[in-house]
Amino acid sequence: MSWDFFVPVCVGDLVKTGGINQYVVQDVVSPKQLPSHLNRFKSALRSQGPMCILEHFDTAYSVLQHTNSVDLSVKEDTLDLLVQVVSSLSTSLPSFLVSAAVSAEERKEKLNAVKMSVFLLCKITECLESDSCRHSFITAPGKGGKKAKTGEGFQQWESERERVLQALVQLLQLDIRSLWHLSHVEEEFTSCVTYCCYKLLENPTISHVKTKPTRDGIIHLLGLLIKKYNHLLGASVKVIQLLQHFEQLSSVFAQAVSVWSKEYGVKAIIGEVIREIGQKSNEELAREGSGVKAFSSFLSELSALVPELLIPNISVLIPHLEGESHMMRVAVCEVLGDILVRVLCGDGLEESSKADRDRFLETLQEHLHDTHSHVRSRVLQVYTRIVNSKALPLCRYSEVMGLAIGRLIDKSINVVKCAIQLLAAFIAHNPYTCKLSSTDLEKTLENETAKLKEMKAKLTESTPVIQASELWAAMEPELRVTVDTELERLGDSKEDQQEEEPDVEGKEIEDDRTTAVMIAQYLRVNKYRNAVRLCIKAHSCFPESDMFASLSTLTQETVMDTLGLLFKGSDEDTSEHSQNLPPTPQKGEDKESADAELKKQERLVQYLRETETFALQVEKAISVINSMLYQKTTSVVQEAVQFCVTVCEFRVANSLSGVRKMLPLVWSSDTAIKDSVVQAYRRLYLNPQGDTNRMKAQTLVDSLSELMIDASLGTIQCLEEIVQEFFGSGNSLESTVVQVLWERFTGKTETSILHKRAAVLLLGMAARAEREVVLSNLDTLCSVGLGEKVTEEFLLARDTVITICNITDRDRQSKGAPFRLPQEHQLFTRLTHAIAEGAVMEDLHWESFMEQAVRLIYFLAESPDQLCSRLLQRTARLLLEQIAESGEISKDVSQTQEGSQESNEQGEPQLLTWLCLFFHTVLCHVFSSFAVNCVCLAQLLALCGRVAFWQVSHLERSVSSELRRRRGETEQREEKEKGPSSKAKLTANESTMEEELGLVGASADDTEAELIRKICETELVSEDNLLHAFLPLLVKICSSPGHYSHPQLTTAACLALSQYMMISPAVCQENARLMFTVLERSALPVVRANAIIALGDLTVRFPNILEPWTQNLYARLSDEVPSVRQMAVTVLTQLVLKDMLKVKGQVSEVAVLLIDPEPHITSLALNFFNELASKDNAIYNLLPDIISRLSDPERGMSSEDFNTIMKQLFSYITKERQTESLVEKLCQRFRSARTERQWCDLAISLSLLSMCERGFKKLQECWECYSDKLTEPGVYQPLVAITTKLRRGAKLQFKSQVDEFEKRLTAVHTRGLENVESPEMDEENQKEGQATDEVVARVPARGRPKSKRGQSKQSVSSRIDESFVTPRRTRKSKKPVITFSSDEEEVEEDAVLTESETPKVTTPIARTSRRARLRN
Repeated sequence: MSWDFFVPVCVGDLVKTGGINQYVVQDVVSPKQLPSHLNRFKSALRSQGPMCILEHFDTAYSVLQHTNSVDLSVKEDTLDLLVQVVSSLSTSLPSFLVSAAVSAEERKEKLNAVKMSVFLLCKITECLESDSCRHSFITAPGKGGKKAKTGEGFQQWESERERVLQALVQLLQLDIRSLWHLSHVEEEFTSCVTYCCYKLLENPTISHVKTKPTRDGIIHLLGLLIKKYNHLLGASVKVIQLLQHFEQLSSVFAQAVSVWSKEYGVKAIIGEVIREIGQKSNEELAREGSGVKAFSSFLSELSALVPELLIPNISVLIPHLEGESHMMRVAVCEVLGDILVRVLCGDGLEESSKADRDRFLETLQEHLHDTHSHVRSRVLQVYTRIVNSKALPLCRYSEVMGLAIGRLIDKSINVVKCAIQLLAAFIAHNPYTCKLSSTDLEKTLENETAKLKEMKAKLTESTPVIQASELWAAMEPELRVTVDTELERLGDSKEDQQEEEPDVEGKEIEDDRTTAVMIAQYLRVNKYRNAVRLCIKAHSCFPESDMFASLSTLTQETVMDTLGLLFKGSDEDTSEHSQNLPPTPQKGEDKESADAELKKQERLVQYLRETETFALQVEKAISVINSMLYQKTTSVVQEAVQFCVTVCEFRVANSLSGVRKMLPLVWSSDTAIKDSVVQAYRRLYLNPQGDTNRMKAQTLVDSLSELMIDASLGTIQCLEEIVQEFFGSGNSLESTVVQVLWERFTGKTETSILHKRAAVLLLGMAARAEREVVLSNLDTLCSVGLGEKVTEEFLLARDTVITICNITDRDRQSKGAPFRLPQEHQLFTRLTHAIAEGAVMEDLHWESFMEQAVRLIYFLAESPDQLCSRLLQRTARLLLEQIAESGEISKDVSQTQEGSQESNEQGEPQLLTWLCLFFHTVLCHVFSSFAVNCVCLAQLLALCGRVAFWQVSHLERSVSSELRRRRGETEQREEKEKGPSSKAKLTANESTMEEELGLVGASADDTEAELIRKICETELVSEDNLLHAFLPLLVKICSSPGHYSHPQLTTAACLALSQYMMISPAVCQENARLMFTVLERSALPVVRANAIIALGDLTVRFPNILEPWTQNLYARLSDEVPSVRQMAVTVLTQLVLKDMLKVKGQVSEVAVLLIDPEPHITSLALNFFNELASKDNAIYNLLPDIISRLSDPERGMSSEDFNTIMKQLFSYITKERQTESLVEKLCQRFRSARTERQWCDLAISLSLLSMCERGFKKLQECWECYSDKLTEPGVYQPLVAITTKLRRGAKLQFKSQVDEFEKRLTAVHTRGLENVESPEMDEENQKEGQATDEVVARVPARGRPKSKRGQSKQSVSSRIDESFVTPRRTRKSKKPVITFSSDEEEVEEDAVLTESETPKVTTPIARTSRRARLRN
């Protein structure tokens, strides 16, 4: 073969004239002739094998030349032939490559065949890939979402790509480099294959799951080229280039780089790619846009695959943490996190690895405060993974947890969510104790610390302190013998002495003191001979030393004296010597064990100290996250709910607080939040663990009982929604749970009274789903809950009554007759007995029981009014018998009792007479020496009030609904009696009859409502009614607080009076003055709080009567007691939002509560304005009055408080038109402001507005209103602040206008308005002068006729200004001083507002019809 094939750069280069011995295509076949030539190519392949490519190269090349005009089938046939050629070469080449006898000609033929086949296969593949991508864009889903039909050939292209890649991999796996001269593979050949691979990677679907085989084939093919064909540098550059343009390739290249480094051993590729990314500057990253996101994703996924290989190159990436790209900062932080989780974890790290770990953790901690919220959230996620993997050192728990708690108040929602997740991970994987209670840990720590101190003290005492003199006495006999021996041998030769004293000569003698210390050490370790020899030698070395002066004469006594002096020292050094003595050998083992115990105790104390710190942080986190349960962001609430579940599952202290706090969220309007809470409670309480159903039921009951113990009634009502769903779902545990509950309630299972109460309440929740659970065991409930000991356990009785209430029809839509029990039923017998007996006892829980019991009587008993009448009579008689215990009034009592007996025989009139006698007795002796028990009297009055309230409710609900039901049954019966003949007439006049029926139905409803109203107004409070008999007593107690000063009596009387006022408008009208007097002048906060609640209810029921007293309700917002203020703002919020009160200027009193010292009141006031802002323009309309009232000098509000309130209120002004109007109104207000403080308040109000361009123009137009006040800093600075805010992000033209305005402000502020002279001001003055002339011209002449009243009609702007004018102080008539009656006065005066103080009705409030209210 005389020619060589060179892989061309372009396909068209092969038809051009080449160099010497270079292959050139001779015949380019036309498209029509291609099928026949391909058949010849196929035949040659079968006969000649893969070497036929040398002869039929032009045929396949012609397909490339005509790729745009030939059919797809021709391309596919060509591809199939080329795949067969490459595969055949892969099969035949191994034997050829290992053969030694191969000529150069044969080698050239093989090489040309390889290059030709690979070139053609790669180019055909590129063409088909381009056609496939083009076709996929054309057939993409359209607007309707329907995908066009795909060609059959392109559907098979996925599998064909895999065949191409497999063929190339098989060929390149062989050592074909030997075919080239000196095994140097030309770069064009490698580029041809790699270009094809990268072309395939550009496919948008390459990262999908379905293309995984193709993706893996490309990765392995490129790995071969990198390892064997020197494509390392080219691959690293290409990876960076493709990442910049194709974001979806980040995961593909992360997988590819990990495969190349692991399976192919090319670890240098990671360094090359990381270096390329690390060298990107901030400017380049800012320009690339999507490339930054791809780089970030690539680094994150690569670190997850091969984190250990990134450690040598991490220094290249660290500088990006200081860059501007937050995505790169996120990527580097995730790389550090993967390294910490996968590599730098565990206890067996080397010192260098520990240093790297600590440095990486410090870096992550710094970026918890990153400027970008995305970085902060991702760093928190990284820490969550670290904690879940238990890779965080114990010493860093407290620090990182403190940072996470700080992120709970982050402005970003995602950061807050991630912080909650991190804290949950800390609790779930904490290395400390299971129950984290700081209180218990504090006590344990104190005990263990005291124990540690005791151990240290004992160890110090147990160490034997042996005096040096004692040791000297012990060693003296043996030492004396040694001295004698050494002195005898002193005459021996010097050489022998040197040989025998190697230890002495081995040490260099420095000075006399050092020598003395050495001698003493020899003596302590029992080296007597060395000590004696050194002592003798020391005299010759230091003859002038005082320590060795006595050795001038060497005798036994002188040597012993010197040694004794050196060993014992002076008396002052005795203690020092004793401390340096070696331990006694006999006690060495005891000391070692004591030291070990001491170290163990020290570790325990350190552990407890760290645990306590961790527990305190957990409790702090719980308190913060619990407050997030009612945020507006749904996702944050869901995370907080999950955190509460995690905390509860791990039995953390105070965990139930969050679980109980999130319970009211079951009423949330947000479905996601409601579902989260329901799922949380199912997970915690309704999915118990156990081997049998019995054990599961007991676990479920235990957990629910623990939650209900000490829970409020509101919490129990919320829990009822969840438990009811459980009992109504048909759960297999339902019957077993009910059985366990009955066993606990009846006492078959020993349990506490608290668990009994929880059991009966749970039974009531089950009764809401299935009435028979309670109804079939009603006698059991009566005997246990309302038995003989009912007066000892009123709380259990109350909970029993609540449970029985769940079998009534109040929550069920029953079409039949209402379910009621006869009066003689033992339930009502026991209830009336318990109420009457408890009324004359002083029990704190009787009243709550009484309220539920009266409610049950009206819900369940037949003729409950008769039953309650007898109950009141019996209770009054018991109270009278209690009075009878006093001897002096026994005569009156006997007469009263006789009257009561007669009343039973003669009827209601005699009963009323007896009651009058009873009240006379009570009032005469209530504060005598034989005083009536005020608590019992208060309880009787409370019972009267509840009966009156439920009597009205019974009439308006139960009786009214029963009348409607009976009327409906009568109408149905009449229709049936009419027969079919009447139906024909009805059909003929269908439309007319339907209208008439509608009118008749409405008229009937009005008739029933009028009947109920008449009963309430005439019969319930008539003189012949039992309830009326108690009304004078209530009025007397409420109007005479001086005589009736008992707190509980006053409270009960006022509450009962307010319930009486609910009966009829007449009673309400008569006692309104008295109730408002109590509201304003009562000395008891609880009375004032109850009064405002009652007056709120009365406002809803009788709005026209209470409307003139509105200002008195608002006055309680400034009450000195926080509880009263809290109740006032709660009641007023409900009244305003329900449109029962007109929103007027008094709302400024609610605005003042925004700065209340009580946080709860502040939140209520904030909620009021949040709800009010939902109404159109409500706050905008109120702002003028609020500003006028708050800036009034007589109020004396501080500037800081005014700013705080206005900042919140102005945040609701979001419309430009409202802003523009307020700017004008506030500027006009400057003219009527009287003090500098008012000027400052107005300027601050202007600065708090979200100023827009229109508002700024209005501010310029009103220059005359405030220009003369600009010399005041309090006016000038807020206006300058407005210009600063307007300048941000403003357009150039508008910015110049703002700058000019600011210069004008500054000039007037510094020099005064009269001294400012500038061309701009002159022009402005001219314009203003013209405007003034125009205004003057518009003023009517003297002869112009006036309006009817003699005054000209005011303009709209002037009317608006009037609302901002501070009202002048007017002299008010002095109100008569009314004081409460004192105990010393004999003649009492009612402590009630006079007629002149009673406000008159000004504006009636429209209200719905009584019929509509009754239906609701």
